[in-house]
Amino acid sequence: MSDQPAAPVAPVTPAASSPFPLNAVPGLSIVVPVLDEAATLVSRLQALAPFRQRGAEVIVVDGGSQDGTAGLAVPWADRVLRAPRGRAAQMNAGADAARGRVLLFLHADTTLPPQADRAIEQAMATGARWGRFDVRIEGRHRLLPMVAALMNVRSRWSGLATGDQALFVERRLFLAAGGFAALPLMEDLDLSRRLRRIAPPACLRERVQTAGRRWDRHGLWRTIGLMWRLRAAWALGADPAELARRYGYRPRAAAAVAVLAKAPVAGLAKTRLAPLLGAAGAARAQRALLRQTLLTVRAAAIGPLTLWCAPDETHRHFQAWRQVHGVTLRPQSGGDLGQRLAAAVQHHFAHSSVPLILLGTDCPALTPEHLQAVADALQSHDAALLPAEDGGYVLLGLRAPAPGVFEGVAWSTSAVAQQTRDRLHSAGLTLWEGPVMWDVDEPADHARWQQARRVKEPAAGSGRAG
Repeated sequence: MSDQPAAPVAPVTPAASSPFPLNAVPGLSIVVPVLDEAATLVSRLQALAPFRQRGAEVIVVDGGSQDGTAGLAVPWADRVLRAPRGRAAQMNAGADAARGRVLLFLHADTTLPPQADRAIEQAMATGARWGRFDVRIEGRHRLLPMVAALMNVRSRWSGLATGDQALFVERRLFLAAGGFAALPLMEDLDLSRRLRRIAPPACLRERVQTAGRRWDRHGLWRTIGLMWRLRAAWALGADPAELARRYGYRPRAAAAVAVLAKAPVAGLAKTRLAPLLGAAGAARAQRALLRQTLLTVRAAAIGPLTLWCAPDETHRHFQAWRQVHGVTLRPQSGGDLGQRLAAAVQHHFAHSSVPLILLGTDCPALTPEHLQAVADALQSHDAALLPAEDGGYVLLGLRAPAPGVFEGVAWSTSAVAQQTRDRLHSAGLTLWEGPVMWDVDEPADHARWQQARRVKEPAAGSGRAG
């Protein structure tokens, strides 16, 4: 891991004509999650060139490929991002980076019909807010057309869409529904179920073409039987992680995340930045840091997120995160930072046995990969720590309650991380440590943050690609 930008950005191709209004914001964002797709990815992305020429943007989200997939994608996409492995995490990361008013989630082995963007625009113009395409399966078995036809009929009947059908959704509706849940399998059906409660899907007759690799590899009837059993078990409330194992997918480690944040109020938030920015400017900095932190956690999709709010959860900015992103809000308890951290730990483990990650909002260098690495470490360690350059820590993960770990710590000093290590070791707990990171507390930190933002977020629309 490093503090370098996580998302190389390819220049945007200017559009000559588009079914969407042609301005700085594209009408359609195509999000493509990938993992080790080097053999076929370039041809798949080349097929999206006409959509880019008509004003759509293409965002490729790599889940840790080992075959050079991400590098191959750069010339053929507007943005190439990294995210923890798993379609839910990758698609959430792509959605967070997208600028379009409509999001289209496209599997790497699926090809859109030539006029897909115009078909989506027409559906939206008639009042649709989300939908999917019919599917055709490309493979060796002669009964695959029948399988595809049954998939299409079942989707129309149930109002549910699979990822193979190229699900598209109005961006505002996607955010209101909370995005993809942190599921290793059935994330597409789960989102469809939440979306259909708000609006019916548009089931487009135009067909996407998807590869029948699983049917060819494992056999038609065996694959059909497995998928029906998994969907029935999911509908009856089975554990998604267990279903993923039965499907042959090895899910990444999970952890809940508790973010402790102050309301972005002048005179309350980031007061050490006030000499540089003024009280109002410091509050704006807090708002930006909070946004970046919550988007990072959401992109990681490793487990449920709770925002612990100070002085309470009533501030309109906190409420906006609850309403738009579905973030759970809780008020921070009184006392010093140690007491507030202890209260969050106690509340979590009273209701869950999943490991917990505690963090603030001061580290803009934090990435989804850092969070996933901590979740992985908590599978074999009692605690995990990301220390900060100033002697504190950016993040602390716990596999179970650790009584006393927050007691007697000299908060806001350079001794915090070492005192925490000492308490963990005294309790006989094993500790994993990640890289030393930097956070934003002082004016010099703010300058470093602004420089990092300029590197990460170059102006869109400059130059041509492909």
